[in-house]
Amino acid sequence: MYAVVGCSECSNLWIIEGRSETTQCPRCGSRRAYEKRKKFVETDDVDHARDVRASMLANRQGEGDAFAELDSFSDLEDDVADGVVGETEYVEAAGLDVDELEAAGDRDPRGSTRTGSKKEIVERALEDLEGPTESEVVDYAGEHGVSPSYVRDALDKLVRRGAVSESRGRYRKL
Repeated sequence: MYAVVGCSECSNLWIIEGRSETTQCPRCGSRRAYEKRKKFVETDDVDHARDVRASMLANRQGEGDAFAELDSFSDLEDDVADGVVGETEYVEAAGLDVDELEAAGDRDPRGSTRTGSKKEIVERALEDLEGPTESEVVDYAGEHGVSPSYVRDALDKLVRRGAVSESRGRYRKL
């Protein structure tokens, strides 16, 4: 059994499979007894439930006429399943060597280099330099091939995580 239900708090619509005692809205998290939820349709067919929910969402956005011109979910799934091209077929059709691509995928371009990963380089700059400014860390990391934008993002993340403190433009590893 499938039911299209709505949330009285945020007006979200979703599909519930089965029948539990309580349900929780996936958007706002409000929890209600199943019986107290507004059920727009109850059906044994999941595709019918999908169609009803999609139709309701389209109507909310003023796109009900455009939605009416579309096929049902089950028809669309059948169309997609028939027209799917496999990954290998796609790559070969593009004139690429599948084995060579797989070998390249096994190599991690972000992995450690002789001087360490980009994150390690930024962290080492914070250890090696005494109370560095952002520009000093950028210069240090730049000498090791790390872009300034990566350094700034990394410093922001480290500060947010509490691994680094920033005071008056100077950084210190905690």
